Amino acid sequence: MQDDSPKAGTNKNTPILKKDSKLKSTGVVGGCTMLSRILGLVRDIVIAHFVGASASADAFFVAFKIPNFLRRLFAEGAFAQAFVPVLSEYQQKRDHGAVKLLVDHVAGTLGSTLILLTVMGVIAAPVIAMLFAPGFVQFDDKMALTSDLLRLTFPYLLLISLTAFAGSVLNSYGRFAVPAFTPILLNVSLISCAVFMAPLLENPVMALGWGVLIAGSVQLLFQLPFLARLHLLPRPRVDRKHEGVRQIIKLMIPALFGVSVSQINLLLDTVLASFLQTGSVSWLYYSDRLVELPLGIFGIAIATVILPSLSRQHVSASAEQFRATLDWALRLVCLLALPAALALFVLAEPLITTLFQYGAMTAQDVEMAAMSLRAYSVGLLAFMLIKVLAPGYYSRQDTKTPVKIGIWAMVANMVMNLILIWPLQHAGLALATSLSAFLNAGLLFVGLYRLGVYRPLPGWGLMALRLVLANAAMVLLILWLGAGSENWAEWTVWQRAWQLAILCVAGGSVYFVMLVLSGLRLRHLRH
Repeated sequence: MQDDSPKAGTNKNTPILKKDSKLKSTGVVGGCTMLSRILGLVRDIVIAHFVGASASADAFFVAFKIPNFLRRLFAEGAFAQAFVPVLSEYQQKRDHGAVKLLVDHVAGTLGSTLILLTVMGVIAAPVIAMLFAPGFVQFDDKMALTSDLLRLTFPYLLLISLTAFAGSVLNSYGRFAVPAFTPILLNVSLISCAVFMAPLLENPVMALGWGVLIAGSVQLLFQLPFLARLHLLPRPRVDRKHEGVRQIIKLMIPALFGVSVSQINLLLDTVLASFLQTGSVSWLYYSDRLVELPLGIFGIAIATVILPSLSRQHVSASAEQFRATLDWALRLVCLLALPAALALFVLAEPLITTLFQYGAMTAQDVEMAAMSLRAYSVGLLAFMLIKVLAPGYYSRQDTKTPVKIGIWAMVANMVMNLILIWPLQHAGLALATSLSAFLNAGLLFVGLYRLGVYRPLPGWGLMALRLVLANAAMVLLILWLGAGSENWAEWTVWQRAWQLAILCVAGGSVYFVMLVLSGLRLRHLRH
């Protein structure tokens, strides 16, 4: 059996992504993420069928969002941005034994902290539910259900954060496929529990809470054998004085706020939406899930691939490669985010109708969710730019600048929330999130430019012209082929799916054909 472990003196054996491998790795991560997001849509279709946008749905979405929010802070957010650069430095400068000790100490310190936080969260579930959804207090049954669900979902924070820790190690060693595949297990678990467990329970929505708990356990166990193949299966040790742990904590504390501003903004949307009419939390959830599809497939995939590369390039003082990697990522984001955002905006009602208008989902729910989907789609480009620009700071172990930028974006989001919620209700919350994301992304870009860390490489003018032509052609074709939104509700599921597939395939095809006709070639996308 082949030994995958790195040998002592990891400089030669540390995986360095070569010219074309970043595009390939992004494709691997994006492909797995696409499968996960498709199953996620199936999951949401099943949930919409069972609970629609009811009070039970609102309760579950809040109970699931709280540990998910904390997961993105600890796992995908601040922890990963602090841990990966330190791990990359150990890979470059120290032997495998030192790397293994770092993994052991980080696992022990992170795990013990999360266990304590999880116990406190389960005990204080009613208080946490009240803090995150204060509008539910006036409805006793709704608040009680949210608390019961939160006791099931909160341990997911512990399990999925340790899963993300394992995934960060695997990503740093070039094993991108396994962490990218892992989220699929969450969707499989939720779908299975909704279909098979829900009919057996007095309150069917409780099956979704059990599904979250089961999913966290399965996801963590799935990654452990792959860590063992690298001889990096951790033996947890709690030692906050370990040099590497102290360095990670130092980077992580400010990053807890800075890297997760968009998630904090989304959570604030939920808090304010809890005061609006019943269904508002659910409408925001369904529309956010559709925006998360391209964000996860493209934005997170690109960010996942470039962070280890940027960290190694910073350690080895490869300034030109660092700039080239950022430039490549920004071009790819613009190439993918703009058509996705326009498609979501133009096809808001057809998408919501085709995916969710079954069972308990009503026509009014479709109309309301489509409003917030359009508002979120406005910010899709900014959401993806943040995913790419933030690693430009964290790979250099600079966590203070994103914190300052995050504060400005946070304040702007809250001000715009209060302004826009009155005329636009829940859609105003979504639009405020989008606008504050552009402020966040713009300030991140300006900061990198002023530091001299990033300078746009030649060719952006021509790239912009190609994007304008291709996106205009795509939108015009979709509008020409699309039927009136009132027809979608009358069609069967197969008619809806067929018509939506025609619009998506035709729109995507004309987009890429126009790019090719305007001179774009695959070699232009290789780093």
